[in-house]
Amino acid sequence: MTTLIPAVIPSPTAGVLHLGPLPIRGYALCILLGIVVAVWLTDRRMRTRGGEPGQVLDVAAYAVVAGILGGRLYHVITTPDPYWGENGRPLDALKIWEGGLGIWGAVALGALGAWIGCRKAGVPFLDFADAAAPGVAIAQGIGRWGNWFNNELYGGPTDLPWGLTIHKWDNGAGRAVRDASGDPVVLGTFHPTFLYEFFWVMLLAAVLLLVDRRFSLARGQLFGLYVAGYPIGRIIIEKMRTDEAELILGQRLNVWTSIVVFLLGIAIYVYTGRRARRASEADAQPSTM
Repeated sequence: MTTLIPAVIPSPTAGVLHLGPLPIRGYALCILLGIVVAVWLTDRRMRTRGGEPGQVLDVAAYAVVAGILGGRLYHVITTPDPYWGENGRPLDALKIWEGGLGIWGAVALGALGAWIGCRKAGVPFLDFADAAAPGVAIAQGIGRWGNWFNNELYGGPTDLPWGLTIHKWDNGAGRAVRDASGDPVVLGTFHPTFLYEFFWVMLLAAVLLLVDRRFSLARGQLFGLYVAGYPIGRIIIEKMRTDEAELILGQRLNVWTSIVVFLLGIAIYVYTGRRARRASEADAQPSTM
C-alpha cells in the first residue's frame, strides 16, 4: 500500500456550495472578488489622476465583459480537445463557471473593452491603463485561488512541505470523485503552481505601486511594465505545470505567448516614453509666430 506524504496545503473536496437550488462556485467567487478589488483600486488611483467618481465603473463595464469573453475564447482555442476533440462536448465551452479562462485573452480583449469604455466615458486610455495595472495584477492573483477550488493547474509531484493535495475531480459536479467507501480519491501531492503565481503577481503589483510612487513615468509606461513583468514569472510557472497543453517546438504554447507578451510590454514602455519626450521637446520649441 502506498503511503501519501502529508501536505501542508489541503485542497477542497467540493468547489461548489449549494444554497437551495442555487450553486455557488468557488471559482466564480474568486473571479468576482478579483474584479471588485481591481475596480476599487483603479477608482482610487484614477481619482489621483484627475478622474471623476463613477468613470472607472463605466469603463469597467466594458472591460470586464470583454475580458471574460476573451479569456474564455483563448482557453477554448488553445485547449480544444475537451470541446472539439474525440468525445468532446462543444456546449461545455459555454460553462465558464467550471473554470477555464486564459489570462492572455482576458488581458487582450479586456484592454480593448477598456479602450472602448474610455472613449465613451471621455477618459484618457493611457491614464486608465496605468491606474488599472496594479489592480489587474491583484485580480489575477485572487482569481488563481479559483484553480485551488477546482483542484486544477498544479505542477509535478513533490515532497516539499508546501506540497498540495490534489483529488481526482469531477468538473461537471464540481467535487472530488469518491471511492467505494465514500472517501475522496487523492491523486497525490503536487507543486501548488496556483500559489506560486499568486505570490508572483502580488509581488508585481507591489513593485508597480512602488515604481509609480517613486518615479516619474510617461503615461502608459506603468502599463508597459505590467505587460512585460507578468510573463517573466509566468514562463517559470508554466514550465512547472503538468496539465495538457498545445506544444510548439517542444514548448508549451503559453511559454511562447509569454515571450511575445514580454516583448510587447517592452515595446509599450519604450514607445510611450519616446512619445512623451517628443511631445515635451515640441512644447519647448520657441514659437515662430
